[in-house]
Amino acid sequence: MTDGILGKAATMEIPIHGNGEAGQLPEDDGLEQDLQQVMVSGPNLNETSIVSGGYGGSGDGLIPTGKQFSYAGWEVQVEPQRHLICLREAGVRELGPLGSGRHPSHSTTPAGPGDEVARGIAGEKFDIVKKWGINTYKCTKQLLSERFGRGSRTVDLELELQIELLRETKRKYESVLQLGRALTAHLYSLLQTQHALGDAFADLSQKSPELQEEFGYNAETQKLLCKNGETLLGAVNFFVSSINTLVTKTMEDTLMTVKQYEAARLEYDAYRTDLEELSLGPRDAGTRGRLESAQATFQAHRDKYEKLRGDVAIKLKFLEENKIKVMHKQLLLFHNAVSAYFAGNQKQLEQTLQQFNIKLRPPGAEKPSWLEEQ
Repeated sequence: MTDGILGKAATMEIPIHGNGEAGQLPEDDGLEQDLQQVMVSGPNLNETSIVSGGYGGSGDGLIPTGKQFSYAGWEVQVEPQRHLICLREAGVRELGPLGSGRHPSHSTTPAGPGDEVARGIAGEKFDIVKKWGINTYKCTKQLLSERFGRGSRTVDLELELQIELLRETKRKYESVLQLGRALTAHLYSLLQTQHALGDAFADLSQKSPELQEEFGYNAETQKLLCKNGETLLGAVNFFVSSINTLVTKTMEDTLMTVKQYEAARLEYDAYRTDLEELSLGPRDAGTRGRLESAQATFQAHRDKYEKLRGDVAIKLKFLEENKIKVMHKQLLLFHNAVSAYFAGNQKQLEQTLQQFNIKLRPPGAEKPSWLEEQ
């Protein structure tokens, strides 16, 4: 209604009667009451001057210094000496409806396309933060309720047992991986010692003619042990690398999906509890709209939960099959290589590496590129 009255001109002057009251404006009693209140109390008044020209006009006609404030997107100038109230339109294009919560702008420059885009982006970010805050609050409330035994949670017993078994299996495989890396480090140190010992024996066989034959035998033995040790080290490295891929890639990928599933389960229970509380409340027009919105949100989280539960079940099944296939090959390799090494069977040790397509790199050689490994 205020826009209908004041939209007739960019600037208006309202006479004030001798008793200090504003002149009659039959079109808007609310504005009259507000102006009367202003003349009595004058809230938030600033001593300044304003331009009396129209919208976007020049500043030629200045009203003498008086009391100024903003009302519904208009700059209001109170002139008690002249018994006038001057209204000047300010930034109409940047204002929304009265009561929208937006502060009126004091700029007379219209908002450009860049301002509209920036305002839209800011609104989108605010909505995202608002939704995140509401979701976090509901999930935290649900989690605390479950921890203190006051809330109910959805449980899939079969799937929960499989997930717990996977976590336990991963911990045990990580222990095997750590021990395998320790064995690799010890074997490498042993090879270095045997290589140095073989060189020392060979040097002494040249400088000690009376013990040349004995030093020569021991030098050859150490060199043979070094060769077999390098073959065993290659087999153990292949074993450790395969276990590392299984633990840090395959199992970890499945556990990431499990974490997403558990988060979706918590959200599902949180919005389920919220819907149940609304359903038990009174039914009126406002509650009915909130109930429909809660039902739609609950259904979306339920669909997400069901989808992730199916994904976890499929990944657990494929992981078990892949684990059996990989470990069957790696355990057979480890057993054959270690048995042949400690039996001193060089031929069987080399056949084991050929059986599993393991190629040894000579000492000091650079790692081949990924194209050469294909």
